[in-house]
Amino acid sequence: MIEDLKDIFAAAVEAVDPYTAVKNSLRVEDGSLFVEKKGGGVKIPLPKEGRIVAVGAGKGTAPMAQALEDILGERLSGGVICVKDGHSLPLKKIRVHEASHPLPDERSLAAGEDILSTVSALGEGDLLISLLSGGGSALLTLPAEGVSLKELREVTEALLASGAAIDEVNALRKHLSRVKGGRLALAASPAKVLNLALSDVIGDSLDVIASGPFTADSSTFEDAWAVVERYSLEDKIPVSVGRFLKLGLSGNEAETPKIGDRRVDSVVNCIVGSNRKSLEAAARRAMELGYEPVILTSTLSGEARDAARFLAAIAKESLAYGDPAPPPVSFIAGGETTVTVRGPGKGGRNQEMALAFSLLIEGAEGVAMLSGGTDGTDGPTDAAGGAVDGTTAARARALGLDPRAALEENDSYNLLDGAGALVKTGPTRTNVMDVQVILLAPNREK
Repeated sequence: MIEDLKDIFAAAVEAVDPYTAVKNSLRVEDGSLFVEKKGGGVKIPLPKEGRIVAVGAGKGTAPMAQALEDILGERLSGGVICVKDGHSLPLKKIRVHEASHPLPDERSLAAGEDILSTVSALGEGDLLISLLSGGGSALLTLPAEGVSLKELREVTEALLASGAAIDEVNALRKHLSRVKGGRLALAASPAKVLNLALSDVIGDSLDVIASGPFTADSSTFEDAWAVVERYSLEDKIPVSVGRFLKLGLSGNEAETPKIGDRRVDSVVNCIVGSNRKSLEAAARRAMELGYEPVILTSTLSGEARDAARFLAAIAKESLAYGDPAPPPVSFIAGGETTVTVRGPGKGGRNQEMALAFSLLIEGAEGVAMLSGGTDGTDGPTDAAGGAVDGTTAARARALGLDPRAALEENDSYNLLDGAGALVKTGPTRTNVMDVQVILLAPNREK
């Protein structure tokens, strides 16, 4: 069953390949760029004299840029993108920066300066194409005036350790940035902008993907400060950051652009790939392998170990009563959970969910579960996640490991590694959040 899990997960990742996603969404037709969109396509006239320039950031942005180069050929003037270390590809016209993730570094700052400079140089008659994917929030970095990169990193670290949801993290990021929260759209005006996004957020909210550099921002300085208070971060963020946020609260720093501002309202937006597409591909592969697929949700959120309880409860109900579907069945979910870090261990949200699930179904036969990040990395580790069954916890104990202690110490990586339950794919150059697959097949060979 573990091999079936990995097979299904691979199909889910393959379905959201960024190169294919862009190629399927764009084509040149009669002097225009035709954009396939949900609800109907859009035609954007190609500039007759102006330039076509691409910018972007994210783990999957290099293959997106490669597809754009292949589609536009000589019509593309150039551009610049920033990707995570190890996620670059050789491109013909678009410059590539590599930088750190999930915490920005000096290279992130250099990329942010390069992208802002490129966008600001555009004028009326030019076309800017934005290529955004998961990880773009950290990779596209240019702190607000008076806030240093070091201080921004401190804020990001505090947020990641607090268990804050991605929209809460981004509310702060956007208000501490010169490029996020619609500010690149302001810099690009009056050029025409096409924004292509590979969604890594629940609900595919454009103002959350990569912190929405070309999208009207629904959050405010009040929302950003509320996050600080909600997670008791007042004494954990640098003084300069608190000062800047309070200047915004008092109206002495410009708010991010909102709906009604023509500079962001005129941007053409297109979601080229999403978690839902990944789950649908997983369901197709599960059916091919003999499991009746049931997609539970593409909006799984909250604490990883709480999500594990929810998923384990569904598995147990199916085994006991055949609801919501009897075995052989594949329950499929997606989204993005969080981990409140309490211990000194190593791991990520998918590994923590898998470890928690293994304890909840310990001893059960014919149950297996995989939780993995579609980008191939889970937290600050080299694993995408974990794949477990009813024997995982017992195998770990036989090796002298304590699964429950590992969970409490947030040390899921080392526990799963010892039990041979890590899932390692290497960088996938895509990112549409996470995928969870549960297989129930009591009568099949485990």
